[in-house]
Amino acid sequence: MRELLLEIWTSVRRNKLRTFLTGFSVAWGILMLVILLGSGNGLQNGVLANFDDYATNSIDLYGGRTSKPWMGYDKGRRIRMWNSDLEILKREFPEIDEIAANKWLDGKKATYGREFTQVWLRGSLPKVQQMEGVKLSAGRYINDEDVAQYRKVIVIDEPMRRILFKGADPIGKQIKVGGLVFTIIGIEKGDAQRNNSSCTIPLTTGQLIYTANNPEINNTIITLRGIDTDEQMEDFEKRLLRRLAAEHHFAPDDKSAIWIDNTMEQYKNMMVVFGGINLFVWIIGLGTLLAGIVGVSNIMLVTVTERTAEFGIRKALGAKPSSIIRLILTESVMITAAFGYMGMVLGVAAMEGLNYLLEQSPAEQTGHGMNTVFLNPTIDLGIAVSATVVLIVAGLIAGYIPAYRAAQLKTIDALRYNK
Repeated sequence: MRELLLEIWTSVRRNKLRTFLTGFSVAWGILMLVILLGSGNGLQNGVLANFDDYATNSIDLYGGRTSKPWMGYDKGRRIRMWNSDLEILKREFPEIDEIAANKWLDGKKATYGREFTQVWLRGSLPKVQQMEGVKLSAGRYINDEDVAQYRKVIVIDEPMRRILFKGADPIGKQIKVGGLVFTIIGIEKGDAQRNNSSCTIPLTTGQLIYTANNPEINNTIITLRGIDTDEQMEDFEKRLLRRLAAEHHFAPDDKSAIWIDNTMEQYKNMMVVFGGINLFVWIIGLGTLLAGIVGVSNIMLVTVTERTAEFGIRKALGAKPSSIIRLILTESVMITAAFGYMGMVLGVAAMEGLNYLLEQSPAEQTGHGMNTVFLNPTIDLGIAVSATVVLIVAGLIAGYIPAYRAAQLKTIDALRYNK
């Protein structure tokens, strides 16, 4: 083995510039592959981070407008959902695991001492925190007791904390919102540098105070259990729409009357898209790497031609064709692997550096967590192993034709070639 490596090193030293230029094409190919894979991974991580805490088995329901006449009603009629719809869903659909709801309220002026800011309010049920992945930096979220007792409590966000309290701890303190006093019980995580605030109060409190106890809700969120196939989901949505159609008097097939936003479908569609992106990245990366493989194959063909007489002498001294094949293939794999690993290391370093810069940069955030489309663009162990396999296979492919040609040389022809 030592003699074999020594021979390969001698061959490489004899053609240093040619070997470097050919190896550079391999390094560039694997560098592009790693960067493309890391970028695709960062895009996928960023988009999926927005699903990370949001329940992926959830469905959002919104009242819409009818698109066709029904039972004497004209089309274009506004359909509104009510508190009673929550009871219907909970009672008549065993597939529903949890139910929550939101009511969007008007913007109000919030004050504390001499400080003030404009705030958008929403009334929510406790399960909203779990279903929407709301994260708190301090305190707690709305609970069942707050809803049942119509408590005037509020969960503020980081912008309000910055503006009204200058970063101080606001838990337990009271603020005025639209002339009414609320006690702060929690702080949602978010970007403190935003100037607009969005805060949460109990749904029942918001309906009583700001809508004269009107039981309308704007958004219903449900999570499901026992639904594993597209057919089951389609059947559930049809039954759901029929039941709400009977309650609100619109056509059972009128999908414009109630908007159904299926997070599970969005998640599945997103995974299909990323599957296509990953396939495209591998095709482009391997295509770039193929150019380097062709270069290695060409240089090995030139090497075989230059060493024809040497191979003839080897055969005359009793060398087997397999030893010549092993020599060519080993040299090809070593050139490909050595330069390929250089490209891989540079690619990984570039992705790690980009990831470091992203972590140091202030991210745009919302009340539900980070809102980004590019996150952690590094490659995992599986991709590194795959790239290693690609390099070895590439080296074998690049050296196969030259090795086969060298093995097929006849001793007399090889010796005559020297003359």
